[in-house]
Amino acid sequence: MYEDAYTDCSWMKFEVLERFMKDVLVASRIPLKDAEIISDVLITSDKRGIDSHGIGRLKPIYIDRIDAGILNPITKISIVRDRKTSAGLDGHNGMGHVIAKNAMERAIGKARVHGMGMVAVRNSTHYGIAGYYAMMAANAGMIGITGTNARPSIAPTFGVENMLGTNPLTVGFPTDEAFDFVLDCATSVSQRGKIEVYGRAKKQLPPGWVIGLDGKTRTDTDRVLEDLTKGRAALTPLGGIGERHGRV
Repeated sequence: MYEDAYTDCSWMKFEVLERFMKDVLVASRIPLKDAEIISDVLITSDKRGIDSHGIGRLKPIYIDRIDAGILNPITKISIVRDRKTSAGLDGHNGMGHVIAKNAMERAIGKARVHGMGMVAVRNSTHYGIAGYYAMMAANAGMIGITGTNARPSIAPTFGVENMLGTNPLTVGFPTDEAFDFVLDCATSVSQRGKIEVYGRAKKQLPPGWVIGLDGKTRTDTDRVLEDLTKGRAALTPLGGIGERHGRV
């Protein structure tokens, strides 16, 4: 079924990966239309070189959480409130990609009529690469902003305990260049998905990404991945450890 997977001995075709993800998602009881949305979000991340949020997250973030009952494979979206320029949705812990795309489509529709649109969502889940949704607005000729909360994983400046989330605030807008402007980043020097990439590659982390309880940088990738979930390590905030790289 995937005989055409490789262009050479080291490069797998994007369309094959996307098809594979869609098949896996459908096998996990996700409707085909939703599986197409999710696989498109994930492959877009890989195409843009953001390998921390692409196919590498298919199993540990989505399939495993469906199997554990954390995510609902059948996404049901309820309208909590709907006004001319704003709306509130309830995603009922369905697939975050499907919920977020629905929310941005609604925001774009409102903006076309009234000049702006904002949609907030509750009970959503991990929605992949945030830039995907900002790019939806940019492709529609608009300024798009998207953001989400995240579990505590960053130590505040001069701290070592993971107290802050990697909450992204992502912006995209059209330009007169051949590509749109998109700012899509976490509020930490790096984030767990990138550390997972280093783990799969059996590489040590660069100094300054992670801090231990002793206040020193950590580079032992496998142990870091374990300790991040147990509160024995934390991601460093933008600016790095201390104030050295945050000074103007």
